[in-house]
Amino acid sequence: MRFTKSEGSFLVKTLRNVVLVLLLIVFVSIVYNFRNKESDTVTALTASAVSSKEYKGLFIRDEEIILYSGNGVLSYNVADGGKVGSDTIIAEAYPDDEQLSIKREKAKLEKELNILKKIQNPGTLESAQPASLSENIDTSYRSLIYYRDMGDYDELETVKDDLLVQLSTYQIITNEVQDFSQKISDIQSEINKLDARSVVSKEQIQAPRSAYFASYCDGYEDKLTTASLDKITSSDIEEAEDRKSTAPNVVGKLIDGYGWYLAIVADNSRKEYAVGEYVKLRFDSAAESYPAQITDIRDEKADKSVIIIFCDKFNYDLVQHRTERVELIKGEHTGLKVPREAIRFKDVTETVTDEQGNEQTKTSTCKGVYIREGEQVLFKKIKVIYEGSDYVLSESTNDPDYLALYDDIMIEEVDKDDEQ
Repeated sequence: MRFTKSEGSFLVKTLRNVVLVLLLIVFVSIVYNFRNKESDTVTALTASAVSSKEYKGLFIRDEEIILYSGNGVLSYNVADGGKVGSDTIIAEAYPDDEQLSIKREKAKLEKELNILKKIQNPGTLESAQPASLSENIDTSYRSLIYYRDMGDYDELETVKDDLLVQLSTYQIITNEVQDFSQKISDIQSEINKLDARSVVSKEQIQAPRSAYFASYCDGYEDKLTTASLDKITSSDIEEAEDRKSTAPNVVGKLIDGYGWYLAIVADNSRKEYAVGEYVKLRFDSAAESYPAQITDIRDEKADKSVIIIFCDKFNYDLVQHRTERVELIKGEHTGLKVPREAIRFKDVTETVTDEQGNEQTKTSTCKGVYIREGEQVLFKKIKVIYEGSDYVLSESTNDPDYLALYDDIMIEEVDKDDEQ
C-alpha cells in the first residue's frame, strides 16, 4: 500500500501535532507539580518568643509617711523616686499657687541662663573646632533618638542640653551669630523681676534620714511592709486598690532601700513557678523589664497560690502605683519556627553505645517534620524549646538528623512512596 504525497504530508503533520500536545501536557504537569510542591512548604527561619503571663501585682515596700502643718501649697524639690539624704529639704510650703508659678518660671530661666553662659564661656569657644563640633552634634542627635525610643527622659533632657550648647557654639564660630550677650542680659532682668515678687517659704519639710522619696500616700504604708510578707493573702492582693490620699497635710513618703517586693495570685497547680527561680517583670507604666527572683510560694487552694517576688532595681516608674498589671516573664527563647500542622511522628532506628561500649540498635518514636531537599523527602527530628498557639520553636543544632536553618518544611502529609 502506497501513500500519495499529500496523504504522507497530512500524516506527518498529525503525528507532529500529537507529539507537541503530549509535550505540552507533560510540561504543564511538571510545572503544576513543582509549584504545588513548593507551595506546600515553608522555610525554617529563626524566630524569638517570650514565655510569660499577666497578673495583678501588689507592691510591698518599707515606707514612712511624711507630714507637714497643712498650711500653704507645696513646692517639691525632689522628684518621685529621687534619693534624699538626712536633712535634705524635700518640699517647701508657700502662701499661694502664684509663688509656685514664680518659682517654676525662675528655675526655667536660670537653666536657660546657665546654658547661654556655658556657650559664651571663652574657654568653650577657644577650644571649639567646626569639624569636631559637627561630629559631636551628630553623636548627640543619635543619642537623643536612642533615649527617646528607650523612654529614658532623664538622659534625654541631659543630651538635649548638650546638643543645644553644641549647635549654638557652632553658630558663633561659623559667624552665623555674634554672641548671646543681649539674651543673657534679658534673662537676668526677668529673673530679677521674679525675685522682686517672690516671698520666703512658710515652712520647709526635711528628710529625717537617707531614703527614696515619693510624693503621695495611699494608706497601705503601715500594712504592706516586708515584715508582713508571710501574712499577705490572695484576698489582700485581689482587693487592694491603686489610690492616692487626699489628706491636706501629706507631703509624701520615704522608701527604704533599693529592694522591694511584688505579690501576685497565680494558678501554680502545674508547678510552673518555683522558689529561687529568676524571672523578669514588665509593667504597663514602664518600657524596660526588671530582673527579679521568686522568694516564696504559698498554696491557698489547688489552683490559687500567693507568689512573692523580690527585685532590687528602683526608679521613678516603680513608685507611681500600689497595684499594677505585670507581665511575669519566665524565659525568652530563640529557635527555628515550625508550624504545628507540619509536625509528624516517626519510628527511627538508631545505633547507640551503652556504658560498656557495646553498640546496639534502638527504635524510638521521634517528633519531627518532613523536609524537601531537591527531589528527596527526608524526616528531620525537632527539639521543642517553646510552644505557641499554632507553632513551636525547635532548638537550632548542627546535628544533621535535626531540622536546620533554611530547610523546606513540608506542611501536608507525606506519601510513603516519596519518603527517602
